[in-house]
Amino acid sequence: MRAEPIDILTLERHAEAAEALLKAMANRSRLMVLCVLHDGEFSVGELNARIPLSQSALSQHLATLRRAGLVTTRRAAQTVYYRLSDRVASALITVLHDHFCGRVPAAEPGKVS
Repeated sequence: MRAEPIDILTLERHAEAAEALLKAMANRSRLMVLCVLHDGEFSVGELNARIPLSQSALSQHLATLRRAGLVTTRRAAQTVYYRLSDRVASALITVLHDHFCGRVPAAEPGKVS
């Protein structure tokens, strides 16, 4: 038995939210930041030690992720700490990590496995 079809306005709102999330994530550097933050909370300096970006580029990517609601900050004295705050983004990072970095062999670029 099929569930009731979703109305087009609801579908459009859901698609718009998914599009915004994917746009914020659809950058190699931001994906690397999200992968690191998936392991916990890090300062900008700690992130910079793990990700090969200039500090200004890293700050710009963090600002994009913060505006999109994917990360939040916590200040301790002079240090700002970042952590992943969106559960959907966290779930997507888990799937991407498992596929590309974990137990499932990665597909060749451009090919679906």
